[in-house]
Amino acid sequence: MLRALIAKRSLHSLFPRHGSKPNITRHLSTSPSPSSSQAELRKYLGYGALVIFCGVSTYYSFPFPENAKHKKAQIFRYAPLPEDLHTVSNWSGTHEVQTRVFHQPENIGELERVVKEANEKKTRIRPVGSGLSPNGIGLSRAGMVNLALMDKVLEVDKEKKRVRVQAGIRVQELVDGIKDYGITLQNFASIREQQIGGIIQVGAHGTGARLPPIDEQIVSMKLVTPAKGTIELSKEKDPELFYLARCGLGGLGVVAEVTIQCVERLELVEHTFISTMEDIKKNHKKLLSENKHVKYLYIPYTDAVVVVTCNPVSKWKGAPKFNPKYTSDEALQHVRDLYKESLRKYRARDITAPSEGNVEQDINDLTFTELRDKLLALDPLNKDHVIQVNQAEAEFWRKSEGYRVGWSDEILGFDCGGQQWVSETCFPVGTLSKPNMKDLQYIEDLKKLIEKEKVPAPSPIEQRWSACSKSPMSPASSSSDDEIFSWVGIIMYLPTTDARQRKEITEEFFHYRHLTQSKLWGRYSAYEHWAKIEVLKDKDELAALQERLRKRFPVDAYNKARKELDPNKILSNNKIDKLFPMSDTV
Repeated sequence: MLRALIAKRSLHSLFPRHGSKPNITRHLSTSPSPSSSQAELRKYLGYGALVIFCGVSTYYSFPFPENAKHKKAQIFRYAPLPEDLHTVSNWSGTHEVQTRVFHQPENIGELERVVKEANEKKTRIRPVGSGLSPNGIGLSRAGMVNLALMDKVLEVDKEKKRVRVQAGIRVQELVDGIKDYGITLQNFASIREQQIGGIIQVGAHGTGARLPPIDEQIVSMKLVTPAKGTIELSKEKDPELFYLARCGLGGLGVVAEVTIQCVERLELVEHTFISTMEDIKKNHKKLLSENKHVKYLYIPYTDAVVVVTCNPVSKWKGAPKFNPKYTSDEALQHVRDLYKESLRKYRARDITAPSEGNVEQDINDLTFTELRDKLLALDPLNKDHVIQVNQAEAEFWRKSEGYRVGWSDEILGFDCGGQQWVSETCFPVGTLSKPNMKDLQYIEDLKKLIEKEKVPAPSPIEQRWSACSKSPMSPASSSSDDEIFSWVGIIMYLPTTDARQRKEITEEFFHYRHLTQSKLWGRYSAYEHWAKIEVLKDKDELAALQERLRKRFPVDAYNKARKELDPNKILSNNKIDKLFPMSDTV
């Protein structure tokens, strides 16, 4: 059965975060005639209806985080588009494609027929998951296959703590489906809406120097390939291909089923506190070794470091008793005050700013990340304004210090904010017993670079850690069992619907990214996460990237497997083809 996903634009491309409507400015003459006033009114009512209709249709079309309960893609038509043309964009709103081919099989038999027919016709059907990758690695104009309708828990082995699932199941659905068995996933990425197939294929990770990337949790998998049909892979059955395919970027086959090694479901204590780089240097080894999960959030142009640790609740001591010094309203007050002050400052030249009368009511309903988006939207590329926002964020975290207790699948997530550009690198930092401190050196060099180049860098710079992976295509792959890796993400938000402003932010972000690439990546042997790597159009830059990837990853082995399993490259897209060009001799 073939199902199409049809949408004019993504929800996040139409609206700011959490569905607030874009501003529509009316310019009327000082003495309008009744007829012209009525015409203007009808025009703007029409605009409003159009915007609402676009939002509603998109909301039900693609499984974004905010509308996760509508996990089954549904069919909607948007009149201005041809009936068979679908537009699909990623969650960040940074990449979108139009296609006439979007398959959603309901079972493995349908998936096998879709793949076989596409291979016979030599038509592309790139595997795409939930569309969460910032670089849109799963998108393809030629066609896509999505497993959102293959989302079942198939088997649970409570004794071995293993679960077999269809690869289209979302992380949150999976952990909800197995929690009654007392088990859960070993680690989590920031967002819970990824499909399992997608989260392993791009080498996603959580945080914890003893915990490997998520692909290491996979003990066996079913891969539907164009040339060899459905093959079963495991550590015992064709281990070389199994390890290669675990983090296969969707280029070796469509992951249909996976068996996952789970762990006991435990309650965690999350401790959030503010530190400084000087104190972090003194305590870094201890923080890495004594905490199951730890991450640092650096705030550019300040010395503030937000430290977040998570550990199982002690069976003897129980959860810590803690009375916060500040209420959530008090923690947000400084940010709210800055927003009101900034509105007054920018109102003279920003005719879309809300009137002063409703500001108080509006901001009291906003979360911190929503407030930050609104603040940045006022002047996102003004370094001095961004510094003020960052300082307000540091104050927010200072007043938010404390403890939180909950199950791991509730605690380990992170509110990443609204639409954004992201670049994340991964690099080796020694071992847990002998960390080489290059992770902190990297951050110090990065912050100096930001300040020297006057980059309007918002918060946070996020730093996490993982153990190594045996998957050779993982950015954290290593032949040494005890090597650990640091992951560092830089960010620029897209808090506006204005096309010109988004273009300017995008250009500034790629300048920011280029600075880190040219000054830091080579020195620290850093490589970008597959879900964040961007392929630029410049031929020299592309050639340099291809050569660099060859030095780190087994590109020849990967391309050899691609040629054997997908000789017609029906599972590839422009990004895969450019990152891993195949020669006739492979």
